[in-house]
Amino acid sequence: MITRQQITTVLDHPVYDAHGNKIGEAKHVFLDDASGRPEWVSVRTGLFGTSESFVPIHDATLVEDHLQVAYPKEKIKDAPAVDVDAGGHLSESEEHRLYDYYGIDMDATWAQAQKSGDTGWASSGRGAASAGAAGAAGAAAATGTSKAGERSRTPGTSSAAGVADTGYAAPGAKGMRRTGERGKATEAGGAMTRSEERLRITTERYETGRARLRKFVVTEEQEMTVPVHHEEVRIEREPITDASRDAALSGPDLTEDEYEVVLHGERAVASTETVPVERVRLLAEDHVEQETVKGRVRKERIEAETPKEGRRRLD
Repeated sequence: MITRQQITTVLDHPVYDAHGNKIGEAKHVFLDDASGRPEWVSVRTGLFGTSESFVPIHDATLVEDHLQVAYPKEKIKDAPAVDVDAGGHLSESEEHRLYDYYGIDMDATWAQAQKSGDTGWASSGRGAASAGAAGAAGAAAATGTSKAGERSRTPGTSSAAGVADTGYAAPGAKGMRRTGERGKATEAGGAMTRSEERLRITTERYETGRARLRKFVVTEEQEMTVPVHHEEVRIEREPITDASRDAALSGPDLTEDEYEVVLHGERAVASTETVPVERVRLLAEDHVEQETVKGRVRKERIEAETPKEGRRRLD
């Protein structure tokens, strides 16, 4: 649970969901008008931080330099849209919508705060507002009555006096008080802080396509010419000479005889063998391109008005 003392640590810091996904940055913390404790945090989301989503802060925790809430990112981004600039307050009906969306029993939450003594006020109104605005002074005009700490269903009624210079609005005020407001003059130093928005551009990865390698088998005809050998018979006649006469007359005078020679030849036989020829792979290369992004930023301007110089703007 986030305390009022931790509000400054939460503002403008990253907000992560229960699964560790970054949602955005905390822009405002909303306090319950009756109890004065933090109830909601508005998280600036979107590509350029152009929208704000509300998420309950009672189950949130501070983890190192960021706030971790108990709800998933998708649910927070689809939360009901609420105008956070409408006077710095959420009406009771808007708060009901948010409680219903997140499945929180508003009455049970209030009863638990009563039981733990966390309300801190005698109030007849219910709602929350942004802390940091000047506290109301004097007694609020009562249009209804209720017991201390009792919740009234009539918005805007109060029977308790406001508290000055506390930074919290009087109990019973309608809506939610927002913290994180800047640019208001402080009574102590007479100084005013001027703030402005800076355009912050981040990048996100997205899928542009897919490349794949696919191997398949095709059959093609090949033709090769190879030499083949074969034997042919050739008749050779040798006359009888004095040197060969004895060998020629060694057998009988007249006989029948037969002599056979085996002839050989070659023929082409085709066969295949598988051999590796190359390796093919896919590589993703990083190419950098320049892209111009436009966005709107708001700046605060301060005007000074003095008796001597009149009104002039301080840039």
